[in-house]
Amino acid sequence: MTQVFQGYARKDGRKGIRNVVVVAYLVECAHFVSRKIAQGFGEDEVHLIGFPGCFPNDYAQSMMEKLCTHQNVGAVLLVSLGCESFNRAQLERVIADSGRPVKTLVIQKSGGTASTVSAGRDWVTQAQAEIADVPRVDMTVSDLVVGTICGGSDGTSGISGNPAAGKAFDMLVAEGAACIFEETGELIGCEEIMAERAATPELAEELRQSVAKAEAYYDTLGFGSFASGNATGGLTTIEEKSLGAYVKSGSSPISGLIKPGDVPPTGGLYLMDVVPDGDVRFGFPNIADNAEITEMIASGAHVTLFVTGRGSVVGSALAPVIKICANPDTYRALEGDMDVNAGAIIEGEKSLEQVGQEIYDRIVDTAQGSKTKSEALGHQEFILTYKSFEPIGPSCLPASA
Repeated sequence: MTQVFQGYARKDGRKGIRNVVVVAYLVECAHFVSRKIAQGFGEDEVHLIGFPGCFPNDYAQSMMEKLCTHQNVGAVLLVSLGCESFNRAQLERVIADSGRPVKTLVIQKSGGTASTVSAGRDWVTQAQAEIADVPRVDMTVSDLVVGTICGGSDGTSGISGNPAAGKAFDMLVAEGAACIFEETGELIGCEEIMAERAATPELAEELRQSVAKAEAYYDTLGFGSFASGNATGGLTTIEEKSLGAYVKSGSSPISGLIKPGDVPPTGGLYLMDVVPDGDVRFGFPNIADNAEITEMIASGAHVTLFVTGRGSVVGSALAPVIKICANPDTYRALEGDMDVNAGAIIEGEKSLEQVGQEIYDRIVDTAQGSKTKSEALGHQEFILTYKSFEPIGPSCLPASA
């Protein structure tokens, strides 16, 4: 029987599972003031995001536009210093056109720190009252976009946590949800396996090229996505880590390839190419796990599955993070931060299918309003830095889209 739950109706037809007010700084110089505004609301649904760079970047502009109009966002306060190059007028226009309340405060014109904080808190209070009446609408699993990443991986990640997440993905895709996996730099060696699952021969070639780009990028940098903590946790090679990362995609056909900020046009399974295009200019493709979560959210993820073996305590702004712990010892040490104990598979207490079902159920519960561990603890991590991407081509998306 199809489960029906209540979401927040947005004017573009999408449906959110949260209804947050965003305070967004447009340069690092406005970060402190923005944080002081958001901190004034304690446990209320006011989330802080922002872009620290002073110089313009098309990727950052697009990401902020997608994030500020995410279906979990009800209203947005933009905070500018005043002399940065970020196109705040365009961002405000995009948000306003989406039907959301929006206001821009310019610190250089608002009297400095104290007066801008006061004005910002006043506006957020008004916005909260305004979005309290956002219409509720029926949702099902087919309305959801779900992302998955892995971080703090160890030798158990590819045995329990990642394959259990893959089982949940298969269940979600079968019900019409859009599911996104990524970390192309950790899929080196898996390109041919992925190509066999591609919906079309053209997509198969795009998948191969995305991994080849990642391999060339890392070769130029002189290092890849393999940390000392991975080795200490029992992983021996990037190939071993790649296979573990790959299995969290499940076994469904791969419907398309997207880049950060591209929203899946239909349900199905999508690979996100997170490695920048062009010459190596930006260092490590994602400097932390939360950069990957941010990109998932920009592509419409209502919720992100985070599989960890060594342990991680991060959450995210805007969209909930469900922590899946692959290692039973880690789960016992960090139970207060973990939502699902996939280590039960290793200890013979549960089957892979049972934990996959548990993850699926946690996604539905979260969509219905239950807080994840990171949400309940108040985690709202957020990272956005410089990158550069070329648009995807028609062979990257389903033929019916």
